[in-house]
Formats: sequence, C-alpha cells, structure tokens
Amino acid sequence: MTKFFANLHMVLAAGVLLAIVVMFGAHADMVTANAVFRWLHLFFGVTWIGLLYYFNFVQIPTMPKIPAELKPAVGKHIAPAALFFFRWGAAFTVLTGLIVAHLSGYLVQALTFSDPNFKLIGIGMWLALIMAFNVWFVIWPAQKRALGIVEADDATKAAAATRAMIFSRTNTLLSLAMFYCMVNANNG
Repeated sequence: MTKFFANLHMVLAAGVLLAIVVMFGAHADMVTANAVFRWLHLFFGVTWIGLLYYFNFVQIPTMPKIPAELKPAVGKHIAPAALFFFRWGAAFTVLTGLIVAHLSGYLVQALTFSDPNFKLIGIGMWLALIMAFNVWFVIWPAQKRALGIVEADDATKAAAATRAMIFSRTNTLLSLAMFYCMVNANNG
C-alpha cells in the first residue's frame, strides 16, 4: 500500500479510473463532453487556486522565518515544482472553462456581457483571464529571476521577488470575487 501511495502518478491514474467508474456507473446517460470538461475545469482550478493560496498563505509568510541555509531547498526545489503545476493549472483551468462556456452556448454572451443572464459568469471569466495573464506574463517571469532560474543580479532578484509577490497577492484578491461569480452564476 505504501508503494502505491508513494507514487503520485499511480494515485492520479487510480483517481481518474475511479472518476470514470463513478461517471459511467452513477449516471452514464448524463456523461457528456460538457460534464467531462466541467470536471476537468474543477480539477485544474483546484490545482491552480490551491497553489495560489499555498504561496500566499504559507510560503510567502514563512520564508522570512526559514534559516538562510535552508532557503535554497525551497528556492531550488519546492518553489519551481509548485510553480510548474501553478502555471499549467492556470492555463488548463482557463482552457477548460472556455470550452465549458462554448459547449454550454454562452461563451460570446459572457465575454461580451451582451446578455444579462451571463453577466456574472462573464465577470468571473474575465477575472480568471486576468489572473491567468498575471501568472504567465508577470508572476512566472518574475519568479524565474527571483529564484535564479534565469541569470539576474541580487537587486534584480529582489525586485522580481517583490513584483511576483504583489501580483500573486493581486490574484488572491481577485480570486475571492471570481469564486463568487463562478459559484453564483447559475443562481439567477
């Protein structure tokens, strides 16, 4: 049992298999592309926002308390791995969300606010798009400098770390309204 749970890929494969069994066993007649993409959207969203909250609630506040000799373990190993899943979670959350909106027939109406019925989900979608932009075009490039993944002097690293933190906190701020929109969009 320990060998199984020690292997993340095996656990994920078993989780996907279990989800498929539940999907087709519980209500096979209701399994549609939309249902599958909604499920994927939730999975990737939990991955993305879970890591956003890990960075903001745990890593950023804890780093000043970590002894200097231990900080390279976070900066060279933990943070880069977490940032990989963070940025790809953001990309796949947005992609699957746009697919769900398209399959559901409200993509254009939501993004253009042209139909009052889709205004709230549209606001949530735009907030998520802004957040994903921040991840890929502000936070990730800044983190690459701050963590020394790309060459940078100490002043550049410090400025990049501050920039990454500010935009990560911006995403935390935006996520609260985004969640409200996503959860309540269908409550008309």
